[in-house]
Amino acid sequence: MTVPIRASAVLLALGVATGSAANGTLPMPTDTVILTLSGSIQHTNVGDLAHFDRDMLAGLPRVEFTTETIWTEEATTFSGVPLLAVLKHVGAQGSHIVAIAINDYSMEIPMEDLGDYPIIADQVNGAPMSVRDKGPLWIVYPYDQDDSFQTEVIYSRSVWQLGHIRVLP
Repeated sequence: MTVPIRASAVLLALGVATGSAANGTLPMPTDTVILTLSGSIQHTNVGDLAHFDRDMLAGLPRVEFTTETIWTEEATTFSGVPLLAVLKHVGAQGSHIVAIAINDYSMEIPMEDLGDYPIIADQVNGAPMSVRDKGPLWIVYPYDQDDSFQTEVIYSRSVWQLGHIRVLP
């Protein structure tokens, strides 16, 4: 089992704990957009939206851990960006988010429940995730590292094929 890096420590070390784009706007994606954020956000790049491609997400602080899940047959290594880091990067100001999959499945997550986990995983076992394999993005927790991550609420928040996050006031 890989020992998880504490996302908050990584964020503080990199100086992005208050994370945002320095000038209020984010860089433009140069490749296919895989994640859109909307709602109560301060930093955008396309109108009132924040669009991210793989490289933009890869440029944010990353976390990796290995965990067993109810959806995989064996322990799997996930790599990605803490959800909280993405929200801080766009200057999210709200009480909840709605995570929306590309098939329109959605789940509300209170901001107060976000910390070092979950992450927005974009790699599984070192490779980018495809839509066929629950990608391109999947909200995941280190399920087997804490009993509190083994609940129906947490499982329902583990949105795969994530494509959009709406920040609610």
